[in-house]
Amino acid sequence: VRKKSKISTRCGIKSLRNILPHKEILDLSHHNTLFSQTLSLIPRHVFQKLEKRHKSSRSSRKFGFKEQFTVMAFIQLAARRSMRDGLRCLEAVRNRLYHWGLKNVARSTFADANNSRPVGFFQDLFAEMYGLCATKAPKHKFRFKSKLFSLDATTVKLCLALFPWASFRQTKGGVKMHTLLDHDGHIPAFVTVTDAKAHESRIAQALELPKGSIVVFDKGFINYSWFRTLGEKTIFFVTRLKRNAAYKLLERRPVNRKTGVTSDHIIEVASRGKTLRLRRIGYRDQETGKRYEFLTNHFRLSAKTIADIYKERWKVELFFKEIKQNLRIKSFVGNSENAVLIQVYTALTVYLLLAYQKFLSRLGLSVQQLFQLIQLNLLGTVSLEELLNPRRRKTDNYYNLSLLHLAA
Repeated sequence: VRKKSKISTRCGIKSLRNILPHKEILDLSHHNTLFSQTLSLIPRHVFQKLEKRHKSSRSSRKFGFKEQFTVMAFIQLAARRSMRDGLRCLEAVRNRLYHWGLKNVARSTFADANNSRPVGFFQDLFAEMYGLCATKAPKHKFRFKSKLFSLDATTVKLCLALFPWASFRQTKGGVKMHTLLDHDGHIPAFVTVTDAKAHESRIAQALELPKGSIVVFDKGFINYSWFRTLGEKTIFFVTRLKRNAAYKLLERRPVNRKTGVTSDHIIEVASRGKTLRLRRIGYRDQETGKRYEFLTNHFRLSAKTIADIYKERWKVELFFKEIKQNLRIKSFVGNSENAVLIQVYTALTVYLLLAYQKFLSRLGLSVQQLFQLIQLNLLGTVSLEELLNPRRRKTDNYYNLSLLHLAA
């Protein structure tokens, strides 16, 4: 029986070849949508490895971690506002669910998965995607070869009536997203989500940074004991000096005032009976006229470079603005803490997917422009290469909308 079925299948293919050209046969066999192409950037073995690490019950075999992430990623890229909205859109394209590894997704199944599945899977998936993305990311603009990071946190506001577990103030709720931004490509290297009351310095002290790297942060992270620990690990930092800081002047260095640097001093601060040598740099912005005082434990870089490094810290603020404007981290598909965390880490993984595609394309597109381009053509079968390079299209398809003029 098996032999007969194989023979009949081969005969069917031969008959199709006599009627249809080769390209149309390929189109009939598989319609690779832009959504499928985007998800395919994550290697299959990554899901297999993480699913073994985070084992789930037998009931989740039909709707596992990969299927859950696929639905959550669709909600992000399609900019759906709620769980019902996202599932209705999937129901409308049920003929394509097979190619995404999905079947009909029940709302109760999806809600239970968001409420009960371990968040660790999505955290690890985000970390795996960062490792993949970092290999293609362009280097930062400075001449030094050390890794450069920015450390900051932003608060995601939540309705206290819908999210009672996220109480922040008497009438407000929210969670805090602590982020370490890698300046090689300006992508998030580490993210942890806590309640909005958690102080940034506690999260910072638990970070493991690579040896020889430079991390920049604002005055809210100042802790001399932590600074001493960073120095012992050969990790450098750049921050601003507090106005009421007490220190002892040890040395004055020559400066070039034409660059805006007004002073370069070696100082000594005391904390818990121990002293620490640091570097204080005075700087005046030539455009705004504002004066700043920077603090660092790096004694070799020029004073102007230290000032420029701190100026780069605003990239993390732009990152927060970008994800809040484009990704779904303001309206959530579930009200439980588990569902909120899963959605946040899924949004960040999708951001890394877009950044990875941006690095591969090597075009002057921002992540926001790429997100808009993919969103408009999410269910189209045109390839990413054809969308990013319209001149390479063999045929014109008026249903494929290009936003490349925004990059001009």
